[in-house]
Amino acid sequence: MSNKSKSGDFNLDEELRSNIAANEEGTPISDDHEDEKIVEEKLQEDISEQGTSADLELDAKKLRARRMAEKKRQILENKRDAKEHAERVYKELDAKLAVLKKELDAAKKVVEDSESKNKRIAAYKEKLASLKSKYDSQKQTYLAEIKKIKQSVLANDIKDGKVYNVEKQLAQLKYEYDTDCQKAKIDSKSERQVKIDEIKAQIKSAIKDARKKVKTYKLTEEEIKYGISSKLKRRPELINSDVLLSVRNLKQFFFFGKGPSRTKLKAVSNVSFDVHKGECFGIVGESGCGKTTTGRSIIKLYDITSGSIYYKGYRISAGNRWNRKEIKFTNIRKKAKLKELRLEYTNNLKALDKNASDYDAKLNKLKQTYKNERYKAINFAKNIYYVQKEKIKQIKYDNSHCPRKLVNEIQMIFQDPVDSLDPRMTVEDIIQEGLRIQGHHNKVENHKKVVEMLEKVGLVEDHASRYPHEFSGGQRQRIGIARALVMNPQLLICDEPISALDVSIRAQIINLLNDLKDELGLTIIFIAHDLSVVKYFCNRIAVMYFGKLVELADSDELFKNPLHPYTKSLLSAIPKPNPITEKTRERIIYNPAEAHDYSVEKPELREIKKGHFIYCSPSEFAKYKKELVD
Repeated sequence: MSNKSKSGDFNLDEELRSNIAANEEGTPISDDHEDEKIVEEKLQEDISEQGTSADLELDAKKLRARRMAEKKRQILENKRDAKEHAERVYKELDAKLAVLKKELDAAKKVVEDSESKNKRIAAYKEKLASLKSKYDSQKQTYLAEIKKIKQSVLANDIKDGKVYNVEKQLAQLKYEYDTDCQKAKIDSKSERQVKIDEIKAQIKSAIKDARKKVKTYKLTEEEIKYGISSKLKRRPELINSDVLLSVRNLKQFFFFGKGPSRTKLKAVSNVSFDVHKGECFGIVGESGCGKTTTGRSIIKLYDITSGSIYYKGYRISAGNRWNRKEIKFTNIRKKAKLKELRLEYTNNLKALDKNASDYDAKLNKLKQTYKNERYKAINFAKNIYYVQKEKIKQIKYDNSHCPRKLVNEIQMIFQDPVDSLDPRMTVEDIIQEGLRIQGHHNKVENHKKVVEMLEKVGLVEDHASRYPHEFSGGQRQRIGIARALVMNPQLLICDEPISALDVSIRAQIINLLNDLKDELGLTIIFIAHDLSVVKYFCNRIAVMYFGKLVELADSDELFKNPLHPYTKSLLSAIPKPNPITEKTRERIIYNPAEAHDYSVEKPELREIKKGHFIYCSPSEFAKYKKELVD
């Protein structure tokens, strides 16, 4: 209970006061004492009538004692109830006083804010008035001088040049006056509000420019045919070129586990290449180097982690991990920069001499410098946040609004025909499945297309009603090729289509793909282990190792000038049908730890010769250049 409640400053109701006073005097609170007096008198009369018996006196004493005890108990209970009631009242009053105090503080703060605002406005008005008076006085002086000069000119005393100079001074004065007025207006605002207004203006301007670009863009006939949105990201330099597919900084990571045990597998890391129309592009490397993952990422079987994939100049797939990391590390760099600025400001503040005459001027300059640098660091980070968030937004839009009709022009022949064909479906159903997904439900037309594709791959119409287990390995691979060709693709990804076949069957499949390429004008990405087959079939070859592209060149150039140690290792593993040379052939073993030292210089894909790229450091680049054979 507060001191106020103990001193009794608050006015309680009359009933509560009378009850407390009665309890303190020891008198009964209720009117029951009148009844007790009547009972007492009757008891005395009975005693006097019956005689003064010792037993009756004893009973009377006990009755009195019992009644007195009951009366005391009642008095104590009434005291306790009155005390509790008083405490509740005092607590409620204390709570009301606290609320009133908070409201009073808030009102005081509002009054103080309004007073400071009024002071700023008054200072602004006073500054404007002083500027205006100064301008008016100087203007009158200049006008008088101009008038005097003009009169002299009329008298042919001086040239017009002096009049021009004075008028120029007057214009300069007007400009300075307007500038000072604008500066005074800005000073009247808070510094924080001015910066917020600047940022808002920049954002509005950027949004306006982006909307103008979207509105002014006109869709071409091909974009209307595929249903491509004007907002979909595109690269105009690729749309009208012979580059059919462009892969840029492709990264495909797989994550395992949760929490501290979460691990990351970099299946493909920073792979970039272009595929031109009508060519056969080969990808070679050992098992597990990321060849198949690259093909599956291109056809959108995987959601890529980072990078972009462009088909016909339009982005069909993209990842945002790099953008999210850029936001994260920008935030870390911003915190470190602010901490550094704060430490520098503290040290400079301690170094100031408080007894110096220019202490205040130096302190203000130091504070202003700190504020400006802090503002620059925060604004720089905010700009990066805004740019990266817009890029992430665009990536999400591209992934969800890429037209299916465009992506359907990329098809894939899978490595294992047994796993890629549904054993519960007939060959006709397997090949027709893609057509039905595209919306072709005419059974007669679909059957004709299936028969046509089967004949193109060397099968007959009777095979359409059979199941995959009734065919040999080569025939099953032909069914997989027919299933891909029925979608009328322009880009065909062949994922090791001959690795599980016999040598004779391999030649048949390679010849079939060659014929189909010439007949249908296909562009092919050919993934394989066998370098001799790739040299025969492909125009350009890319060598992959541990998820990275280590060398890229024309097939003849790669076999003539293999520069990377891993490429040399692969070429040394090609068997030759000559038992004499095979006995003396030396197998080159590639060990990255011994072949490279990337602790100082970081490697990247560099063009060592026109069309010949190699993954190396600057020192290795100079070394490989000496090894080139013209």
